[in-house]
Amino acid sequence: MAEPIHGRFVDKEDKRSLLQKIAEFIHPGPDSTAELIETLVEAQENNLIGAESRLMLEGVIRMADMTAGDVMVPATRMDMLDITLDIDQQLNQVIDTAHSRFPVFEGLQENIIGILMAKDLLKLQRAPELNIRALLRPAVFVPESKGLNDLLRDFRGTRNHLAIVIDEFGRVAGLITIEDVLEQIVGEIEDEFDIAEDEGDIFGLPDRTYRVSGDTPIDRVNDAFSVSLEGQDPDDHFETIGGLIAHEMGHVPKKGEKFSWGGLDFVVLHTKGGAVKWFKVSPTKPTSR
Repeated sequence: MAEPIHGRFVDKEDKRSLLQKIAEFIHPGPDSTAELIETLVEAQENNLIGAESRLMLEGVIRMADMTAGDVMVPATRMDMLDITLDIDQQLNQVIDTAHSRFPVFEGLQENIIGILMAKDLLKLQRAPELNIRALLRPAVFVPESKGLNDLLRDFRGTRNHLAIVIDEFGRVAGLITIEDVLEQIVGEIEDEFDIAEDEGDIFGLPDRTYRVSGDTPIDRVNDAFSVSLEGQDPDDHFETIGGLIAHEMGHVPKKGEKFSWGGLDFVVLHTKGGAVKWFKVSPTKPTSR
């Protein structure tokens, strides 16, 4: 039998210098998530990576330990469409919330029968005989425990952008979108409500109401609507309409909440970080006697 060629099974030559070997022995590689993140911080300090790159890499590392339940929109805050409502009511809800996808339920909200794409409603204008039910797309259900890495892979593979999250008892716990997952890596993604400050803060809507940024100065709102908004307590001073309305409501506003103050009706359209980003505002209609 032929002899094996000498050196065939010999490991590749270790070309590390003695100093490199000593350094690696004294400072071994990271063996935990925390140490790995510390290594990224050191890499930034040594100008090996930029700040944005470090934050994204940290997001990827942290996401490995996160589940759908960690970042989902809870069921209590989900915007859903009732299949039994007429088309005008459904259109108004789509316009008010400005989402691109809506879970649709029948009877109980737990009974989600599909997902409606807002753009599909345009088909009703060309073919009024169509039924909303015919426009529904299948809903995807995932458990709260599903890892975000696996969920992102599923989103990419199936081209779905939204999934319904269910708890251990099979009940609807919330929903999660591909944007929710990506934000764990790249940070908050600007959406249709996030308009640059230099582009304005009060916008007219087709139904003769207005969309008003929560950061809008109170004086500007007073001028725009010919009102005199101010707090009940003269010692309280607020610069923005969001701060004033939150104070008068007495709690952190939630999406969909309504509040009337100083001759104006406010509907909370969008919140971020406990602050109102956008209101829907209209003059309070006089009550008939």
